[in-house]
Amino acid sequence: MLADTTQALGAINDWVYLWVVIGLLVLVGVVMTVRTRGVQFRLFGEMVSYITRSREGGEGGISSFQAFAIGMATRIGIGNITGVALAVILGGPGAVFWMWMVSLIGMATAFAEATLAQLFKEPAGDGTFRGGPAYYIARGTRSKAFGGVFAVLLVGTMAVAMPMVQANAISTVAHGSHGIPQAVSALVLAALTAAVVMGGVRGVARVAEWLTPLMALGYILIGLVILTLNLGSIPGFLGQIFAGAFGLREGLAGVAGGVWATVLNGVRRGLFSNEAGMGTNPNAAATATVRHPVQQGLIQSFGVFFDTFFICTMTAFIIFAAGAGNYLPGVTGPDAAGTLTTGSVLYSLGGWMAWPMTIIVFFFGYSSILGAYAYAEVNMSYLRAPRWSYRVLRMVTVACTGVGAVLALTTVWTLMDTAMALVTVVNLVALLMLGRWVVEALRDYERQRAAGVEPILDPRALRRVDTSLLSAAWRADSGPEPEPEVLVGQD
Repeated sequence: MLADTTQALGAINDWVYLWVVIGLLVLVGVVMTVRTRGVQFRLFGEMVSYITRSREGGEGGISSFQAFAIGMATRIGIGNITGVALAVILGGPGAVFWMWMVSLIGMATAFAEATLAQLFKEPAGDGTFRGGPAYYIARGTRSKAFGGVFAVLLVGTMAVAMPMVQANAISTVAHGSHGIPQAVSALVLAALTAAVVMGGVRGVARVAEWLTPLMALGYILIGLVILTLNLGSIPGFLGQIFAGAFGLREGLAGVAGGVWATVLNGVRRGLFSNEAGMGTNPNAAATATVRHPVQQGLIQSFGVFFDTFFICTMTAFIIFAAGAGNYLPGVTGPDAAGTLTTGSVLYSLGGWMAWPMTIIVFFFGYSSILGAYAYAEVNMSYLRAPRWSYRVLRMVTVACTGVGAVLALTTVWTLMDTAMALVTVVNLVALLMLGRWVVEALRDYERQRAAGVEPILDPRALRRVDTSLLSAAWRADSGPEPEPEVLVGQD
């Protein structure tokens, strides 16, 4: 029964992604790239500089770097290991190319999301901020109901589907590499998750700040070792990616549907991995204490680039470097996705890497569970949920972590795809409606940078939007505001 339901839901997901999600992702990414004049390319250097010098937050607040770390806690996760493996199995090596493409335009989408999250964030009353798509949808479109729809969908996605996917990947690797029963992994993961989520978003920020860079560094080092040992394979690796992306070589395109399967799986897994347009990372971006919203927009945009071009590409090369000994295009089945990357590392470096890879997978998945809980909590705040409901949220997150660890891989990924499509569509529609806010904030930022000063947002400088809609976080202490110049019908 569960297998039949999974298969039917998977078919629906394929249709929705092919005809709705991909179209909206490309449309929004291109529109934001054009309207910001390619902000992801022009200001790439500033993205990097902000990462290295934005560690201090306001008094009692969360620093820009901590907000970035929370975002990366879900970006750098199982999507980079199991997700990429699944994309390569179902879409062939060419799926990596389409992951790159969705990332390049997705950087502009992520910039827009994070900038909006900052513009419409709300003080939480404890020195921190809350915000995200629910907040900017409600204020920017003047529709609390529209924002509420997104909040409900995201709470369900982050408290139910996301923990299941992450826990499943951890338990699969632990069982496949060490024979640890999945039920044992379920109990351990549930207990560890409960221990941290009781600390709320501050606890997640403290853990993510040191955990995310550490796990990413360890995985990159392993990838670099494998790359160094296989330098001669790089041209062949790139050749398979480009040939598979356009169906130029038989057997390298998707196993079901040729080039369309390659595009579909590349975009779908790329979205899950870097989350550009999904509406999840803006919840982290809003928590930062920054001087100008664009600053956090640039930081989150860099996160998309780092995730896809470094981490995901590294995974694809690890699988490729193992060669036919571990992966055969069109032959290896989707059930192997849970252990394909780990098995490829062991094939290249030896069986002694079993425990290091298990530990890395654990950190990737566990940090993503924590980041997902933080997002769910933010949206519960938007819904003005009663205090007791937060206890329910924590229990649901812990329970789904345990249940996900013992379900079939295809089941949890299908559920995640469904949830991800729903929240992504709502968020992308909102981004199209609110694009003028992003453009105005970027203009203000660049005017100040051109004048040689560190940008500080003054709402009075935003002339083409109704600044009365901004939250008190930016309107406070800005002095009397002039009448805004609202251009009716212009976006």
